Amino acid sequence: EVKSTNGDTFLGGEDFDNRIIDFLADEFKKDQGIDLRGDKLALQRLKEAAEKAKIELSSSKETEINLPFITADASGPKHLVVKLSRAKLESLVDDLVQRTLGPCRSAIKDAGVSTSEIDEVILVGGMTRMPKVIETVKEFFGKDPARNVNPDEVVAIGAAVQGAVLKGDVKDVLLLDVTPLSLGIETLGGVFTRLIDRN
Repeated sequence: EVKSTNGDTFLGGEDFDNRIIDFLADEFKKDQGIDLRGDKLALQRLKEAAEKAKIELSSSKETEINLPFITADASGPKHLVVKLSRAKLESLVDDLVQRTLGPCRSAIKDAGVSTSEIDEVILVGGMTRMPKVIETVKEFFGKDPARNVNPDEVVAIGAAVQGAVLKGDVKDVLLLDVTPLSLGIETLGGVFTRLIDRN
């Protein structure tokens, strides 16, 4: 039975990538005096490199971003070579990691439980592989998150189970979900009149 649901639809892995992109662009501008943000091709290469670096830093302490021929000026081609440590990445995204706790607090409050009553914490999505996210979740809930579920597959597994339930292949599982958003209708004057409250 789902007691409550919450989330930040404006926060995801791309936000973390953007912090790395900004860092790389700033470093390059300091070093070469050229702002790569105005160059769409260079920006795409930065985006790909940022995502790769983010993933590498989940298992390594440091990575090197090496983008030869990222741009050119009158003196010739320019190359971007920047080392990025896990500690630096964590400082770049600390506020984003902290933002993840707001929905956790709201979901717990809406469910009417405390963190000590939570039996298991399951992480969902690729960003939950980041050691800082795991550490923050552990501090907040007072327990290690479950490691027996792949964060990239957990939603698909849940959907497969629900599909099997709806088809009738699985009989011993019943999902009682909540409405994640309030539902209502538009009434006179363009006013939203709530019919069903969220959760």
